Amino acid sequence: MRRGLATLALMIALVPLPGGGAQASGGGGAGAGGLNLVPMEEMIVPIIEADRIAGNMRFKLVLEAHDAATAASATARMPELRQTTVAAALEFARLNASGLRAIDAGRLDHDLNIALKAADPGLTRVLIVEIAAEHN
Repeated sequence: MRRGLATLALMIALVPLPGGGAQASGGGGAGAGGLNLVPMEEMIVPIIEADRIAGNMRFKLVLEAHDAATAASATARMPELRQTTVAAALEFARLNASGLRAIDAGRLDHDLNIALKAADPGLTRVLIVEIAAEHN
């Protein structure tokens, strides 16, 4: 029985997952397939529960723009877009996050897309590429 499970686990580990080699293009330039992606540096916001800091939520985003001009504009406006992101993430963390359970990435994605598209209508979507919660 153990040998069968070990063989199955090895086979699963060796099978490549779809999109496993996908990478974001850097600097807002056109990437493969004409994508205009703008990476954001990692952000960390506190998780506040009962008037105390209970942990941190860490995440990285990539912004997808309609065209290269919009990507260049988003790169130039990055401080404003980061400010909008922090405000939306703080509100999300206040209402929906805990250092003791998994982050609802779908809800965070929804909230960040609404906030950042309002700040820059040229953005197609916001992609969450990393996310984690830490308990203090």
